[in-house]
Amino acid sequence: MEQKISLCWFRRDLRLDDQAAFYYALRSGNRVVPVFVFDTHILNDLEDKQDRRVTFIHEVLGEMQAQLQQLGSSMDVFYGTPENAFEHWTHKYEVAGVYTNHDYEPYAKNRDAAIASQLSRKGISFYSYKDQVILEKNEVVKDNGEPYTIFTPYSRKWYDTLTFFHLKPYPCKKYYQHLFKQPVIKLPSLEEMGFTPGEKHFPSKDLEETLIRHYDETRDFPAENGTSRLGIHLRFGTVSIRAVMQRAMQLNATFAKELIWREFYQMILWHYPHVVGNSFKKEYDKIVWRNNEVEFEKWCKGETGYPIVDAGMRELNATGFMHNRVRMITASFLTKHLLIDWRWGEAYFAAKLLDYDLASNNGGWQWAAGSGCDAAPYFRVFNPALQMQKFDKDLKYIRKWVPEFEGFEYVKPVVMHEEARKRALEVYNKAFRK
Repeated sequence: MEQKISLCWFRRDLRLDDQAAFYYALRSGNRVVPVFVFDTHILNDLEDKQDRRVTFIHEVLGEMQAQLQQLGSSMDVFYGTPENAFEHWTHKYEVAGVYTNHDYEPYAKNRDAAIASQLSRKGISFYSYKDQVILEKNEVVKDNGEPYTIFTPYSRKWYDTLTFFHLKPYPCKKYYQHLFKQPVIKLPSLEEMGFTPGEKHFPSKDLEETLIRHYDETRDFPAENGTSRLGIHLRFGTVSIRAVMQRAMQLNATFAKELIWREFYQMILWHYPHVVGNSFKKEYDKIVWRNNEVEFEKWCKGETGYPIVDAGMRELNATGFMHNRVRMITASFLTKHLLIDWRWGEAYFAAKLLDYDLASNNGGWQWAAGSGCDAAPYFRVFNPALQMQKFDKDLKYIRKWVPEFEGFEYVKPVVMHEEARKRALEVYNKAFRK
């Protein structure tokens, strides 16, 4: 009789220790095969065939494969649809159960429901666990059971709910002997999937202790190395959020608060899936956006004539990263100064950001536009010149990304600040009077 197998389906949790689903799979009583799907439903939508995120995932899977090879095991990676992947694996192995971690995005929820149903027809159980956040879904709600929509009371309740248990690591290493022993299975190459390798210089996943200790003092200054750059690692789960949060709570309350914002937006996405494509505050969908395509192109290229905006966009285009303070400035500029629909900006960031995460990106854009829960009020319009004076007064960041800004060849401002502010307030007010 064939050996019963538990499959552990990796997605946003690309590590072999302190990983909930992997831990439970290893303790299931069956041998474990780690599996991953290069999902064509997602990959086919990527216009950039040199997408650095695909390169990143491929690199990480290669590292995981090398670890597993040393343990006499192998990851089984499939290129195609999840449906076809599980059809393939359930023929290849005598599968008893599939273990994975929750994903809160609409596509992921539908995908998981379809896979669970597909497996159920074959008599195979589907188990899913919490891993990419510390507190999820209904774990942090008001006393009446309703979800929070304002961050500050949510964060207080988050701390009140937190116990030592929530931060406890899953000791996967203790159970590696339960991995299924088989020869290493070759990963599909990027080229075989229609991609070409992108830039391979990714931020470190090590938490720099000194940097985090001073995070609250340095985080707003884009010229400084003052932020953790952990976004991509949290997004793809190459680090454990439990381990990061434990260090954050020891080192810097402001940094811990930023991690709780991440959980807040995941909770909002879970409870209010209409935020994908629609304003959280429905009256904001009445705004008549200008949506000038020429101006949008200038914003995308970093040619607006506002140095702090242009620096941010050029940094994003060149590196896949943008400093958090500058994300707010560029988003506010697009939605308020240019009156371009926040969804256009959201989609551009989604295509470019290495650490793109639907919940946080959507939350950030709706915050800037005023349409989100706990958002900046609609009448708050960042003045890019003041933001530059405040956060890059020595112009180090500007000079790095917009070296021509003091010369005659620098582009003229696409709009004047005071006129743009006045226009934005008129358009927003008009929408709310409807």
